[in-house]
Amino acid sequence: MEDNITENIKQKRVKTRKRTETNWQKLDNTANLFPAIATHTMTNVYRIAVDLDEEIDRAVLQKALDMVLPGFGTFNVHMRKGVFWYYFETNNKRPPLVEEESDYPCRYIEPYANNNYLFRVTYYKKRINLEVFHVLADGMGGINFLRELVYQYLRLRHPGIEGEQGSGLSDVTSLNTEDSYLKNYRKSHAKGYKTARAVEVKGEKLVAGGLGVIHGYMPLDEVKKAGKSFGASINEYLTGLFAYSVFCEYLHGQPSSRPVVICVPVNLRPYFDSMTTRNFFVMVSALFKAEKDDYTFEEVLDKIKDSLKSQINKEHLEELFSYNVSNQKNIFLRSIPFFIKKIAMRFVYKSSARAGTSTLTNIGNIAIEDAYKDYIKRFYSMISVSTGQNIKGAVVSYNGELVFTFTSTLADVSIQRRFFTLLAEHGVDVTIESNGVYYEQL
Repeated sequence: MEDNITENIKQKRVKTRKRTETNWQKLDNTANLFPAIATHTMTNVYRIAVDLDEEIDRAVLQKALDMVLPGFGTFNVHMRKGVFWYYFETNNKRPPLVEEESDYPCRYIEPYANNNYLFRVTYYKKRINLEVFHVLADGMGGINFLRELVYQYLRLRHPGIEGEQGSGLSDVTSLNTEDSYLKNYRKSHAKGYKTARAVEVKGEKLVAGGLGVIHGYMPLDEVKKAGKSFGASINEYLTGLFAYSVFCEYLHGQPSSRPVVICVPVNLRPYFDSMTTRNFFVMVSALFKAEKDDYTFEEVLDKIKDSLKSQINKEHLEELFSYNVSNQKNIFLRSIPFFIKKIAMRFVYKSSARAGTSTLTNIGNIAIEDAYKDYIKRFYSMISVSTGQNIKGAVVSYNGELVFTFTSTLADVSIQRRFFTLLAEHGVDVTIESNGVYYEQL
């Protein structure tokens, strides 16, 4: 029965989709890195997902994807290998086939499979998952695409819905594909990244290819209140909790010659007046070095706050990405064949990646038009692990709820348990859910 449905979907799509135009564009500055370092174990894939109030209809979701994709130049591409760099071309093949989820999240997206698309759409019961190879876009670009996909799906399922955009795209949805790194690049910037090795959380691994996922659901206003009680923003507060949990559970409250470093992606759009749907972010490092064995949470949080505040300003953020762009624009480096660049980029990446203990990304608060709110329950986000970072965190908020998601390839969950316990001790009501990997430990 399922095979018949799939074949029926394929046949209908062939008749309704025919495109021949082909455009090409360079990868943005950050995107250039991802094809060089991506592997089956370090996928550079992130997921943004949404829970609806009803079971997902596969055929309708496929139709929605077929309708929405042609309008998104950022996603409607495939990647080709040039002599000096990869580049994007318009993908004139059928959209990828929507499938029911049957494997771990954030798996590698093979560039030459999936009709050459660099994203996938899956579903499970009431949930729609968008998984994106980071070469295409950052989390803001992913939200942009998923939101329109969900809107179109709901309009098809419920013809009575009339959103502000009618049958077109929402007014808040950008289709801008500029390379904002190049547009805002300034010359003569020194290297702004630290490469000193940080604490690496190690331990027994899950089965090969396994990814443990733990969601924590909590009221957004309670998290704000808890952070405010410590004089911290939500980002500072959650980052401080993460760093303190690593100190308590992995370092066991002992001094360390290496710092705990939580890498925090910063969305650059508000600082440089950008609407691009491609990558436009930089990483800053929230650093805490344990030089004694009796730190309180407040002490750790103060160090994290100072570390973040010293870096999150327009001048420093510009310095960070301008250094990277200057390497891309260097005439000598540009003339080196890509296979040599790839070796060098992997080497540089591995050394810099070891300078982070983990990554914590906050997608922010997702706004939904009133016409669709009754059908949408919550959003999630999660990111794949990477070299030296076996546990990561991701945050997204919607309709008064904050969801904090840990992804990890480690069997031990003591850091996650400490993190959520601290939240509860600070007056935050937390509900925990996992993907089943850790049921015996939670």
